[in-house]
Amino acid sequence: MGFSVSGHALYDRKGKDIVCAAVSVLTINTVNAVEMLTEDLFSAESDENGGRLSFRFLGDEISDKGRVLLEALVLGLNGIREEYGEEYLSIVEKEE
Repeated sequence: MGFSVSGHALYDRKGKDIVCAAVSVLTINTVNAVEMLTEDLFSAESDENGGRLSFRFLGDEISDKGRVLLEALVLGLNGIREEYGEEYLSIVEKEE
């Protein structure tokens, strides 16, 4: 279980793109919250220039807190998509 984000929203120019900034804040905060508030093991990799962040829980068991944090991330991302449109934020949910 985890998430990946990639690309840029292109809502506005670099440094002024509030959609990109909002997605970055939500995703980075989720990684930090999992690290600080849970005992869950995870891996995270980022490429700030390429607009990529990949996060995966390790192991078979994920805490209830970890699940709630991911659900909160999805809630926030869906809110951004509803406000600004799918042309700026595409969300793909899949099971592996």
